[in-house]
Amino acid sequence: MCGIVGVIARHDAPAPDRARIQGATSALDHRGPDGTGFHFDGPVAFGHTRLSIIDLEGGAQPLANEDGTVVTIYNGEIWNHLELRQKLERAGHVFRTRADTEVLVHGYEEWGDELPARLDGMFAYAIWDARLGRLTAAR
Repeated sequence: MCGIVGVIARHDAPAPDRARIQGATSALDHRGPDGTGFHFDGPVAFGHTRLSIIDLEGGAQPLANEDGTVVTIYNGEIWNHLELRQKLERAGHVFRTRADTEVLVHGYEEWGDELPARLDGMFAYAIWDARLGRLTAAR
């Protein structure tokens, strides 16, 4: 299982401390020995430790859409990711990986708050939409 860490600062608070996020992520190394990644964007900070299961080469996280405005961290499995991927590709979304994680980014772009109802699996995720300054999470 991967390890995920995330912080969002209040509007009147300073941005999350990078060293604290990096330390919290390091504490989860045992959950994801195959890689570590971070995303820092204003009030939001994500950390991820990866246990590679699907798309061993291309599924590093945090994972963003094409222009970097929608970013996710995720742990779990989305069992119907291939079906969702096909629907999203038919809708015009372009995938760069084979990872089930990418369904979250494009699914959020396509379906917004309806995304969790379309997912079949066991998971926890957070999605930062920098365009709207909005964080959503589900499990």
